Amino acid sequence: EYMKVSGFTFIRNAIKYDYPIVEAIQSILPLCDEVIVAVGASDDETLSLIRGIDPTRIRIIETVWDDSLREGGQVLALETDKAFAAIAAESDWCFYIQGDEVLPEWEIEKVRAAMLRYKDDTSVEGLLFKYKHFYGSYDYIGASRRWYAHEIRIVRNDKKINSFKDAQGFRKDNKKLVVKAIDAYIHHYGWVKHPAIQQLKQQDFNKLWHNDNWVKENVADVEAFDYGVVDVLARYESLHPKVMQARIDATNWSFTFDPTSKKTPLRYRFLMFIERICGWKIGEYRNYKLKK
Repeated sequence: EYMKVSGFTFIRNAIKYDYPIVEAIQSILPLCDEVIVAVGASDDETLSLIRGIDPTRIRIIETVWDDSLREGGQVLALETDKAFAAIAAESDWCFYIQGDEVLPEWEIEKVRAAMLRYKDDTSVEGLLFKYKHFYGSYDYIGASRRWYAHEIRIVRNDKKINSFKDAQGFRKDNKKLVVKAIDAYIHHYGWVKHPAIQQLKQQDFNKLWHNDNWVKENVADVEAFDYGVVDVLARYESLHPKVMQARIDATNWSFTFDPTSKKTPLRYRFLMFIERICGWKIGEYRNYKLKK
């Protein structure tokens, strides 16, 4: 059955902040007929980096970020919307990937099957993925409740849909999307970078949410990010997507975590116990409506 899928994403200063954007795009290419990339005017060679991926299937739109938007990461949603708006009318589904997210190759067929299954069921407005958040190095994942567990990454090609808040999710006419959960993971690598680059990213990126005074008071003026300030991590013993292998091999910093050094508060241990037994995450923020 024929189905047209367009990928979309946005990026700026990918080299400066060491974003795995090439890997992100390559990871969804097997599912996409084209990928629209909104490339913001950058201080580095981001544009040629994106041009070098696959000129036959990558469509670049050059954008300028509105740096005066200093509230709630709004500019990230606007850039997402620019890429989404450029998707042609004949696409059935739109696969959104952020510059630090990768779809593992072992999830591809599951995702394709879900898109085909719900293609003609217009009551399904999007598909919901599970998440693994890597932290400090490629060997640890966030295991506390502060990491979001699910997010919409595939939406119907309906131009009434738009990116929400700081581009975390989507809304349609300001209402939550009705989605089907699929049993597939996205790997999020935003918290795995050399500590010096992570620190630079924290200093610059917090400006998309807050004014200069807030940044000065809340983001330490130091050379390297301290990955030690974290609550609970779990060791990750499984595989990483193939597209990430070269980046993982080139890791040039070390990070270790002593799981015994951090104790999860009793209340959270109880909530996590319930979650393990029933699969119900009490109090989870849900920017979507699950279709049974």
